[in-house]
Amino acid sequence: METPVFEDAAEPRLARGASLIALTREDLDAYSVEDLKERMAALQAEIVRSQAAIDGKSSQRNAADALFNFRP
Repeated sequence: METPVFEDAAEPRLARGASLIALTREDLDAYSVEDLKERMAALQAEIVRSQAAIDGKSSQRNAADALFNFRP
């Protein structure tokens, strides 16, 4: 029986937001118009995903507030 292979724990993880910072600093001059359109579509999909996460967290918060009758 083989033992499962796990990722090396010594590999550093990117800090929160590091990918976004790198993305904003990337030189766009090397991209074609089609590449830029694909990039924009991917970024718009990420915005939708982020908004869904915000909506989900807000719903959970509202449900918890209603349960405990919390009013700031």
